[in-house]
Amino acid sequence: MQVVTVTADAETFTCNAYLVLGERTVLVDAGAMDGVVDVIREHTDTLDAVVLTHQHGDHVEQLDAVLDEFDAELAAYAPHPRRDTPLSDGDTVRIGDEEFEAVHTPGHADDHLAFVSDSTIFSGDVVVHDDGAFDDGSFGRTDMPGQSREELIESIRDLLDRMPDSVEHMYAGHGDEFHGDGPGGHSPGSQSERQDSSGDVRDVIETALERAEKREPKYPE
Repeated sequence: MQVVTVTADAETFTCNAYLVLGERTVLVDAGAMDGVVDVIREHTDTLDAVVLTHQHGDHVEQLDAVLDEFDAELAAYAPHPRRDTPLSDGDTVRIGDEEFEAVHTPGHADDHLAFVSDSTIFSGDVVVHDDGAFDDGSFGRTDMPGQSREELIESIRDLLDRMPDSVEHMYAGHGDEFHGDGPGGHSPGSQSERQDSSGDVRDVIETALERAEKREPKYPE
Protein backbone atom coordinates (compact mmCIF):
# COMPACT_ATOMS: atom_id res chain seq x y z
CA MET A 1 0.00 0.00 0.00
CA GLN A 2 1.54 3.27 -1.12
CA VAL A 3 0.63 6.50 0.67
CA VAL A 4 1.37 9.90 -0.88
CA THR A 5 0.89 13.19 0.97
CA VAL A 6 -0.61 15.28 -1.81
CA THR A 7 -0.40 18.49 0.23
CA ALA A 8 3.32 18.07 1.00
CA ASP A 9 4.32 21.19 -0.97
CA ALA A 10 1.57 23.45 0.38
CA GLU A 11 2.58 27.04 1.09
CA THR A 12 -0.65 27.85 2.95
CA PHE A 13 -2.26 26.21 5.98
CA THR A 14 -3.79 22.84 5.23
CA CYS A 15 -4.16 19.43 6.73
CA ASN A 16 -2.18 16.49 5.41
CA ALA A 17 -4.27 14.94 2.64
CA TYR A 18 -3.24 11.36 1.87
CA LEU A 19 -3.65 9.59 -1.45
CA VAL A 20 -3.65 5.84 -0.79
CA LEU A 21 -2.84 3.78 -3.86
CA GLY A 22 -3.75 0.13 -4.07
CA GLU A 23 -6.70 -2.11 -4.80
CA ARG A 24 -9.04 0.77 -3.90
CA THR A 25 -7.56 4.20 -4.51
CA VAL A 26 -8.73 6.53 -1.75
CA LEU A 27 -8.04 10.11 -0.71
CA VAL A 28 -8.11 10.58 3.06
CA ASP A 29 -9.21 14.23 3.46
CA ALA A 30 -9.01 16.74 0.64
CA GLY A 31 -7.00 19.51 2.26
CA ALA A 32 -6.98 23.22 1.53
CA MET A 33 -4.11 23.47 -0.96
CA ASP A 34 -4.76 24.86 -4.43
CA GLY A 35 -3.64 22.30 -6.98
CA VAL A 36 -4.50 19.17 -5.00
CA VAL A 37 -6.27 17.77 -8.07
CA ASP A 38 -3.12 18.22 -10.17
CA VAL A 39 -1.01 16.36 -7.62
CA ILE A 40 -3.51 13.49 -7.51
CA ARG A 41 -3.39 13.34 -11.32
CA GLU A 42 0.38 12.86 -11.16
CA HIS A 43 -0.18 9.54 -9.42
CA THR A 44 -3.49 8.17 -10.70
CA ASP A 45 -6.15 8.73 -13.33
CA THR A 46 -8.89 7.29 -11.14
CA LEU A 47 -10.04 7.88 -7.61
CA ASP A 48 -12.50 5.47 -6.05
CA ALA A 49 -13.39 7.41 -2.92
CA VAL A 50 -12.72 10.33 -0.63
CA VAL A 51 -12.93 9.50 3.07
CA LEU A 52 -13.09 12.32 5.61
CA THR A 53 -11.71 12.31 9.12
CA HIS A 54 -13.81 15.43 9.82
CA GLN A 55 -15.12 18.51 8.07
CA HIS A 56 -13.01 21.39 9.39
CA GLY A 57 -12.08 23.78 6.59
CA ASP A 58 -8.44 22.77 6.34
CA HIS A 59 -9.61 19.21 5.61
CA VAL A 60 -12.39 19.92 3.09
CA GLU A 61 -11.69 23.21 1.33
CA GLN A 62 -10.64 21.39 -1.86
CA LEU A 63 -13.29 18.67 -1.55
CA ASP A 64 -15.60 20.02 -4.24
CA ALA A 65 -12.69 20.43 -6.65
CA VAL A 66 -11.66 16.81 -6.11
CA LEU A 67 -15.19 15.46 -6.45
CA ASP A 68 -15.80 17.57 -9.56
CA GLU A 69 -12.66 16.13 -11.18
CA PHE A 70 -13.08 12.48 -10.23
CA ASP A 71 -16.11 10.20 -10.17
CA ALA A 72 -15.40 9.28 -6.55
CA GLU A 73 -17.78 8.44 -3.74
CA LEU A 74 -17.66 10.52 -0.57
CA ALA A 75 -17.73 8.79 2.80
CA ALA A 76 -18.04 10.78 6.02
CA TYR A 77 -19.54 10.67 9.51
CA ALA A 78 -21.46 13.95 9.37
CA PRO A 79 -23.98 14.91 6.67
CA HIS A 80 -22.57 16.64 3.61
CA PRO A 81 -24.45 17.64 0.42
CA ARG A 82 -22.25 15.30 -1.60
CA ARG A 83 -21.95 12.43 0.84
CA ASP A 84 -22.68 9.02 -0.71
CA THR A 85 -21.79 6.78 2.22
CA PRO A 86 -22.53 7.63 5.87
CA LEU A 87 -19.90 6.22 8.22
CA SER A 88 -20.61 5.29 11.83
CA ASP A 89 -18.42 4.07 14.65
CA GLY A 90 -17.37 0.50 13.96
CA ASP A 91 -18.00 0.57 10.21
CA THR A 92 -15.33 -0.85 7.93
CA VAL A 93 -14.00 0.85 4.83
CA ARG A 94 -11.42 -0.35 2.35
CA ILE A 95 -8.53 2.08 1.89
CA GLY A 96 -5.82 0.98 -0.51
CA ASP A 97 -5.23 -2.72 0.09
CA GLU A 98 -6.54 -2.98 3.64
CA GLU A 99 -9.77 -2.96 5.62
CA PHE A 100 -9.97 -0.11 8.15
CA GLU A 101 -12.31 0.30 11.10
CA ALA A 102 -13.86 3.73 11.54
CA VAL A 103 -13.47 4.83 15.16
CA HIS A 104 -15.58 7.80 16.25
CA THR A 105 -13.17 10.07 18.12
CA PRO A 106 -14.90 13.36 19.09
CA GLY A 107 -13.39 16.14 21.14
CA HIS A 108 -11.52 18.11 18.50
CA ALA A 109 -14.60 17.80 16.24
CA ASP A 110 -17.95 16.16 16.90
CA ASP A 111 -17.78 14.27 13.60
CA HIS A 112 -14.18 13.09 13.91
CA LEU A 113 -13.21 9.61 12.75
CA ALA A 114 -9.89 7.79 12.90
CA PHE A 115 -9.31 4.84 10.57
CA VAL A 116 -7.43 1.80 11.87
CA SER A 117 -6.23 -1.36 10.12
CA ASP A 118 -3.90 -4.13 11.26
CA SER A 119 -0.89 -2.10 10.12
CA THR A 120 -1.89 1.55 9.80
CA ILE A 121 -3.79 4.39 11.43
CA PHE A 122 -5.08 7.54 9.77
CA SER A 123 -5.57 9.52 12.96
CA GLY A 124 -6.77 12.86 11.63
CA ASP A 125 -6.42 15.52 14.32
CA VAL A 126 -7.30 13.48 17.40
CA VAL A 127 -3.65 12.54 17.90
CA VAL A 128 -0.52 13.43 15.90
CA HIS A 129 3.18 12.72 16.14
CA ASP A 130 4.34 16.36 16.14
CA ASP A 131 2.63 19.69 15.61
CA GLY A 132 4.77 22.52 16.97
CA ALA A 133 3.36 22.15 20.47
CA PHE A 134 4.81 18.70 21.21
CA ASP A 135 7.01 16.12 19.54
CA ASP A 136 6.64 12.33 19.80
CA GLY A 137 2.96 12.52 20.73
CA SER A 138 0.51 15.41 20.63
CA PHE A 139 -3.27 15.80 20.62
CA GLY A 140 -5.84 17.86 18.80
CA ARG A 141 -6.63 21.33 20.05
CA THR A 142 -9.75 21.72 22.17
CA ASP A 143 -9.79 25.45 22.94
CA MET A 144 -12.26 26.46 20.25
CA PRO A 145 -16.07 26.63 20.66
CA GLY A 146 -17.70 23.21 20.46
CA GLN A 147 -14.51 21.34 21.34
CA SER A 148 -13.95 19.32 24.52
CA ARG A 149 -10.74 18.15 26.17
CA GLU A 150 -12.66 15.58 28.20
CA GLU A 151 -14.21 14.06 25.07
CA LEU A 152 -10.83 14.06 23.36
CA ILE A 153 -9.23 12.20 26.27
CA GLU A 154 -11.94 9.55 26.14
CA SER A 155 -11.51 9.28 22.38
CA ILE A 156 -7.77 8.66 22.69
CA ARG A 157 -8.39 6.03 25.36
CA ASP A 158 -10.94 4.32 23.12
CA LEU A 159 -8.54 4.44 20.21
CA LEU A 160 -5.84 2.73 22.27
CA ASP A 161 -8.29 0.04 23.37
CA ARG A 162 -9.36 -0.72 19.82
CA MET A 163 -6.08 -0.35 17.96
CA PRO A 164 -4.16 -3.59 17.26
CA ASP A 165 -0.62 -3.79 18.65
CA SER A 166 0.48 -4.56 15.08
CA VAL A 167 -0.11 -0.96 13.90
CA GLU A 168 3.24 0.52 12.86
CA HIS A 169 2.34 3.33 10.43
CA MET A 170 0.70 6.55 11.59
CA TYR A 171 -0.57 9.21 9.20
CA ALA A 172 -1.95 12.21 11.08
CA GLY A 173 -3.77 15.31 9.94
CA HIS A 174 -0.79 17.53 10.76
CA GLY A 175 2.93 17.11 11.30
CA ASP A 176 5.09 14.26 10.05
CA GLU A 177 4.04 10.71 9.39
CA PHE A 178 5.50 8.18 11.83
CA HIS A 179 6.75 4.66 11.29
CA GLY A 180 7.55 2.54 14.30
CA ASP A 181 10.26 -0.02 14.76
CA GLY A 182 8.07 -3.13 14.60
CA PRO A 183 7.77 -5.54 11.68
CA GLY A 184 7.57 -3.60 8.43
CA GLY A 185 7.91 -0.30 10.26
CA HIS A 186 10.43 1.15 7.83
CA SER A 187 8.86 0.52 4.43
CA PRO A 188 5.88 2.90 4.05
CA GLY A 189 6.37 3.78 0.38
CA SER A 190 5.49 7.43 0.99
CA GLN A 191 6.98 10.57 -0.52
CA SER A 192 6.23 12.85 2.41
CA GLU A 193 8.49 13.73 5.31
CA ARG A 194 8.63 10.95 7.85
CA GLN A 195 9.71 10.19 11.37
CA ASP A 196 11.32 6.83 12.08
CA SER A 197 12.38 6.32 15.66
CA SER A 198 12.56 3.86 18.47
CA GLY A 199 9.21 2.91 19.89
CA ASP A 200 5.96 2.34 18.11
CA VAL A 201 2.68 4.00 17.30
CA ARG A 202 1.18 2.95 20.62
CA ASP A 203 4.01 4.79 22.43
CA VAL A 204 3.20 7.96 20.49
CA ILE A 205 -0.52 7.78 21.28
CA GLU A 206 0.07 6.95 24.96
CA THR A 207 2.37 9.99 25.21
CA ALA A 208 -0.31 12.16 23.61
CA LEU A 209 -2.85 10.85 26.12
CA GLU A 210 -0.59 11.60 29.08
CA ARG A 211 -0.12 15.16 27.86
CA ALA A 212 -3.83 15.66 27.23
CA GLU A 213 -4.70 14.32 30.68
CA LYS A 214 -2.71 17.11 32.34
CA ARG A 215 -5.51 19.46 31.20
CA GLU A 216 -2.96 22.22 30.60
CA PRO A 217 -3.43 24.58 27.64
CA LYS A 218 -1.88 23.14 24.52
CA TYR A 219 -0.87 26.60 23.32
CA PRO A 220 -0.14 28.72 26.43
CA GLU A 221 -0.49 32.45 25.93
